[in-house]
Amino acid sequence: MPSLTTETDAADETPPACTASPTTRAVREAHDRYVFPVVQTFYDEPMPIVRGQGKHVWDADGGQYLDFFGGILTVGLGHCHPEVNHAIREQVDTLQHVSTLFPNQPMVQVAEQLARIAPGDCDRSFFTNSGTEANEFALLVAEVHTGRGEILALRHGYSGRSRLTMGATGQAPWRLGAGAAAGIRHVANAYCYRCPFGLEYPSCDLRCARDIEDVIRTTTSGRIAGFIAEPIQGVGGFITPPPGYFEVAVEIVRRHGGLFICDEIQTGFGRTGGTLNGIGHWDVEPDIVTYAKGLGNGVPVAATVARSEVAASLEGNTLSTFGGNPVSMAAARAVIEVVERDDLAENAARVGVVLRNGLEELAERHPRIGDVRGKGLMQALEFVEDRVSKTPDAAFTARLLQCARDEGLLIGKGGLYGNCVRISPPLNIEADDARDALDRLDRALSAAEAAFR
Repeated sequence: MPSLTTETDAADETPPACTASPTTRAVREAHDRYVFPVVQTFYDEPMPIVRGQGKHVWDADGGQYLDFFGGILTVGLGHCHPEVNHAIREQVDTLQHVSTLFPNQPMVQVAEQLARIAPGDCDRSFFTNSGTEANEFALLVAEVHTGRGEILALRHGYSGRSRLTMGATGQAPWRLGAGAAAGIRHVANAYCYRCPFGLEYPSCDLRCARDIEDVIRTTTSGRIAGFIAEPIQGVGGFITPPPGYFEVAVEIVRRHGGLFICDEIQTGFGRTGGTLNGIGHWDVEPDIVTYAKGLGNGVPVAATVARSEVAASLEGNTLSTFGGNPVSMAAARAVIEVVERDDLAENAARVGVVLRNGLEELAERHPRIGDVRGKGLMQALEFVEDRVSKTPDAAFTARLLQCARDEGLLIGKGGLYGNCVRISPPLNIEADDARDALDRLDRALSAAEAAFR
């Protein structure tokens, strides 16, 4: 069961006492009564979280949990990071809002930071509030720059919840309403565990990437605007392409006149270890890159960053009422400063090795684990009924999430079949934290297995 203590690490600030906290039942009832029922929640009985500090969160009943999902890879520095919070408070007392019609210092400071750390020659930023907006704008920029309207996207990918980004999303459950968007063509992704061509890497010769050529020739006009892809698919279940994939895919796209849009919304700012950008694990440079989630450590903020030549293609008027908001920008600036100063990309690589090795050891003892994949502190387990048939086991995965919660560990879920566990702790955890999580996960796996005997 989760610990009921409020003790935190010495390095964490002691969180304030929770006063007049709503009861779990009251929050659930209000959620059921007033929130759209389509909003997805974890667990049969959703758990209200009332506060967080560092790597821990607390529920409305006082239970303490080790957070290894971090608000869908958002709280990269841990909850309520003191430096980020200080920057927010200071900015709130100075200037809270102006819109993009007026330049402000926090916005241009973050734009300068992103020009320095974004991959390739991407150095012009447009700020919005969410990854959906960042991707939507990136797709628009690609179409305007090339004068073309056809976009390639990956199957199993997730691009957002607007009409256009849902159209680019390659998973039926996340395509609400009609779901389709004109000009979007989906190509096979590098899902090595479930290769769509029935091949194995490396003898496959990257057939999934080379198939993009046929898709362009047979399902498009042959004149494409671009290709949008996550270096590692987030909602898709941390599907991780093999070495060489993006080099082949992007070369084909550019040969047909398209731009490469790199969606770093979940992989950015050190998450994959060893590099600030997930695409840094491959030898390619995007024309446009999108950021959100980890950029604000929980504050709504996103950015679309493009090469100067590409950004200059837009003509006419545009603005964002809340994009570049001084408070959000102050948080983003502090996040980038901490990530760089504390070398969290290297920490993610170092602790990620401990986490990955531990997950592979768990796979040796727990036969329902069909695949272990990911990079750095972005790791996943895919669960199957047996390793021969590889039949997805969504029921077991759902049970495991509940058992992990009972052990005081929060993890995520994903994958087209709902059978993948996503593990994405704060980037500043230590090796002992990873070992602690692995112990809890081991016990949760045993408990889930007992329930299925």
